[in-house]
Amino acid sequence: MFAKLARTGILIAALGVAGCNDSSMKDFAPEANKPLPDKILADMRAKGMVRTSSVMARIFKEEGKLEIWKAKTNGRYDMVASYDICKWSGKLGPKYTEGDRQAPEGFYTVRPSQMNPRSNYHLSFNIGFPNAYDRANGRTGANLMVHGACSSSGCYSMTDAQIEQIYAFGRDAFQGGQTEFQIQAFPFRMTAANMARYRNDPNYEFWKMLKVGYDNFEVTKVPPKVDVCEKRYVFNQVAADGQTFDPTGTCPATTQPDSLKSAYNAYQSTYDAAFNGALKASAPPPKPTIAGVKEASIVSDWSKRRARGERVPIDPPSLNTDGSVTETARMGRIDSPAGRRMAALDAEKAAKQKAEEQRLAAIEAARQAKEAAKAQALAEKEAAKAQKEAAKEAPVATATIAAPMEAAPEAETQAASADESRVTRLKNKLLGMFGG
Repeated sequence: MFAKLARTGILIAALGVAGCNDSSMKDFAPEANKPLPDKILADMRAKGMVRTSSVMARIFKEEGKLEIWKAKTNGRYDMVASYDICKWSGKLGPKYTEGDRQAPEGFYTVRPSQMNPRSNYHLSFNIGFPNAYDRANGRTGANLMVHGACSSSGCYSMTDAQIEQIYAFGRDAFQGGQTEFQIQAFPFRMTAANMARYRNDPNYEFWKMLKVGYDNFEVTKVPPKVDVCEKRYVFNQVAADGQTFDPTGTCPATTQPDSLKSAYNAYQSTYDAAFNGALKASAPPPKPTIAGVKEASIVSDWSKRRARGERVPIDPPSLNTDGSVTETARMGRIDSPAGRRMAALDAEKAAKQKAEEQRLAAIEAARQAKEAAKAQALAEKEAAKAQKEAAKEAPVATATIAAPMEAAPEAETQAASADESRVTRLKNKLLGMFGG
């Protein structure tokens, strides 16, 4: 099936196979001429690859991975190296406009002229943004790279050691006769579980379109033929005789080998079942994504002001789901006369605000002191009133206490008389008993 595909040329870009001449390579810097490590060369031989066989790269933002795939002797590709991306800027989602700091997503082409051995970022190559799809959809930007130095403002940045190897893969493939290699840049691995996680994202339809190319590679393990018509990607399609693909025009009538259709449909059936299952399963929350052209424009404006040297927040703004904009409070460095003027104005504004806060604080302190004095005076008045009332009630209490004391002598007299009467009665009774 795949041999037939290769014979039809569907999976090969429509360019002549001509190697780079010496003049295109002679100016390479020493870093650009470093050979691949022996271990990688040994792994390639074990997988049926030669050093100069064709190469392809895949990028996954969410995982932060850049993969290198190379053609084996049977024409199919296998992964030979995987690198952790040191830095990429922006969020998940495509690049929309110059200055939005988004690292691109899509299918891009690198030719020898895009390789830069004397880059300010150690080594680099331009990924080819904007491509036909980007231009058809009005997306702008330039100089989007894979480079070293681990610093990114819309690029995919690697360490210097990593870019030396990645650069060597492309260099060797060009020396072997490959005229261009493909870079596939995705937001994440386009599995059923991940597509289910991001099904409500504003970029979902764009990602579904990229997934067709992703799936074609998963099925064939050969980089897909990429065209653009009706402002969308189409993959592994052959236009009818005399027709061409116009990025902004109507898509022409196309054909595709039955073997590819059958393999793709079988893959899609398995995917659909997995997707439905993923809808019911728990999954990690989605990562931040760009909210379309509107957020891209907001970030682009921030980039322009920053480029002019204005004092702007150190991080780019974000557009929230409710339409509000969030900016960090921490401001960036001052690196121009305009920035210094803005800093002076900010300082003046801050001083005025602080003086006003101090004035209001003094007023509040005076108000609280006045309220405290008033409360103290009231408390003293209430205490004096209570003392006066207590003085009025004192004689009554004294009389109440004295009355029982005065009654005590009379009670003692009555008790004494009673005792005397009892003694007299007893005496008279005894005298009667003894004849007295």
